[in-house]
Amino acid sequence: MQIEAHRWLMRAVGAPLERAEFGAVAGPGEVVVEVAGCGVCHTDLGYYYDGVRTKLPLPLALGHEISGRVVAAGDDAGAWIGRSVIVPAVLPCGECDLCRRGLGTICRAQKMPGNDIEGGFASHIVVPARGLCEVDLGRLAAAGLTLAEVSIVADALTTPYQAVRRAGVEPGCLAVVVGAGGVGGYCVQVARAFGATVVAIDIDDAKLAAIAPHGAALTLNSRALDARALKAAIAAFAKDRGLRATEWRIFECSGSAAGQLTAFGLLVHGATLSVVGFTMDKVEVRLSNLMAFDARALGNWGCPPEAYPAVLDLVLDGRVQIRPFIETHPLADINRVFDAVHRREIKKRAVLVPA
Repeated sequence: MQIEAHRWLMRAVGAPLERAEFGAVAGPGEVVVEVAGCGVCHTDLGYYYDGVRTKLPLPLALGHEISGRVVAAGDDAGAWIGRSVIVPAVLPCGECDLCRRGLGTICRAQKMPGNDIEGGFASHIVVPARGLCEVDLGRLAAAGLTLAEVSIVADALTTPYQAVRRAGVEPGCLAVVVGAGGVGGYCVQVARAFGATVVAIDIDDAKLAAIAPHGAALTLNSRALDARALKAAIAAFAKDRGLRATEWRIFECSGSAAGQLTAFGLLVHGATLSVVGFTMDKVEVRLSNLMAFDARALGNWGCPPEAYPAVLDLVLDGRVQIRPFIETHPLADINRVFDAVHRREIKKRAVLVPA
């Protein structure tokens, strides 16, 4: 069964995205998802403006934060037809040695929409059925959310969830999030949901004010404090709250060189530094600090699909708020929206919705 569809293709770095028609056909083990919404991620802008290479050569439809409804299926995937789903941002094969050992985030055969395969800035997308996260429409309605809005669960929320989980965040610990917008804002909320007391750091007072009511017990503008003063302010806060001066969980979510330097400078004994944001910029640090502090640094790529239902539960149960931090736009306005996000005229997570 072929479905008439369209997608917006990136043909060259910085060139206008172009609408192109195509026929969506599900192969064995695949489904066709009618897209409800697709979030605009920092990674998409990296491909489009900075020339970060995609695995699949251009032209390519970007977009990996996708929700929608399954409207067609190939062999062995028919049970998904009619279900509302979130498409994981990274889809492991589920069959290789890495996947069998629970290491699907580094599966060498993984598929990322908008990178390894055609992405979600489209009316429809063809994806593997394995790993899809079903959305309960009754719970969604009770939470006052739409299917398009929960598209950002894929990546914007699951990535910080995976980072928080791997860092061992638990009640009684101090979490420090560097970069409070987008992914960082959700990292603040997830860390708080895990029981941490959370410090949010940013250079934008508006972002700090926005996240303060949603889990940040302390907000600090790093423009106003040098590295030593910033660390001292957090240490004083921890002491005042009766929290440990050691074993801070530090999350670098800004995706900037300055943010990475800030995060590294906050190392304390037994700290865990989780690198969540991405930048092409290089930084110079003294790695021996990890040895001296008996600290560790973790990278974070994606989130296992099997964790998606737990992440979605955080949203549907109201423990993580997404609506204050997103806004929807017609997919047809994709070029205007990309430009506005790039210029930081759009402050919230933009979700593109097909007509």
